[in-house]
Amino acid sequence: MGFFMARNTTIQCLVLFMHRISQKFTARLHASFTVMILLSALFGYFLLPTEAYQFSRSYIPQALALVMLGMGLTISISQLKTLRTAGFLLVLGVILQYTIMPLTAFSLGRILNLAPMLVVGIILVGASPGGTASNVITFLAKGDVALSVAMTTVSTLLSPLLTPLWIYLLASQWIPIEPLPLFYTIIKIILLPVVVGILIRSFWTPSQRFLEQILPTFSMLVIAALVTIVVGLNRDHILSSSVLFIAVAIQFAVGLSAGYLGANCLQRKQSRLKNKPRSRAIAIEVAMQNSGLAVTLAIAHFEPIAAVPGAIYSIFHNVAGVALASYWHNHSEKR
Repeated sequence: MGFFMARNTTIQCLVLFMHRISQKFTARLHASFTVMILLSALFGYFLLPTEAYQFSRSYIPQALALVMLGMGLTISISQLKTLRTAGFLLVLGVILQYTIMPLTAFSLGRILNLAPMLVVGIILVGASPGGTASNVITFLAKGDVALSVAMTTVSTLLSPLLTPLWIYLLASQWIPIEPLPLFYTIIKIILLPVVVGILIRSFWTPSQRFLEQILPTFSMLVIAALVTIVVGLNRDHILSSSVLFIAVAIQFAVGLSAGYLGANCLQRKQSRLKNKPRSRAIAIEVAMQNSGLAVTLAIAHFEPIAAVPGAIYSIFHNVAGVALASYWHNHSEKR
């Protein structure tokens, strides 16, 4: 009897030890997401064979759909019900995201006189919903994570309607656009997987390890794969389009500033202690787009070069987002 008790205790200790090791490993992996994206870009630029394009056409949309399915699994029916009382801040954030970002992309295309497919690419980025990485960045920045998740959810659910609409209205100034194929693609790889995930969550609650370790890690790997493939396919265009880096930086800065200032204006009568987390959440959510969707739409419906802005934006907003989160986090600690 004592032998079996000792064996069970040993097994439990071993399981606990392995669980803690996996927690530490995934925590470090998530913390080094920016490094992973940069390494993926370097790998794609120097080592990726051009044959990988066929792989991207075949598997990247499905991989992104799995990421969105995972996002749906993190959303419960009770969370959706709370969106009805989320207030004006949520509405403001979504409005800013679906106006400031696409219109900024359109203006940059005009002012900087970019090539038509590059303009289409930055409009794809601007018209995309919020990305799941924004929730992590908001947490690191000591922002309002619940508000960030709510904005990501609402903007994602609205994306089948608003994303093709903005692409049609703005990008058709440069090339002919068919909005219905874009609508169907977003339904298949964004809305449908999210809805299925929510329905699964209604009768099955995944473990914390699955939600906090496995899903984020898989999402990171998919985004890294997207960056690798797009950079590898367009290595000849990336360095020659230095003005594109400027456009991406301006687009991010405008979205960040509009989100922060807009949230501050709406919260004038409230205490500054409550203002800052909410303003940070909206700023990050408006500026950090679902660049994976922009890249997927570019690969599926346009030329490979149209995916370059999405890949560059993925690199830039993760680097800038982590740097900004670190600043805000340290600033909050000092205060």
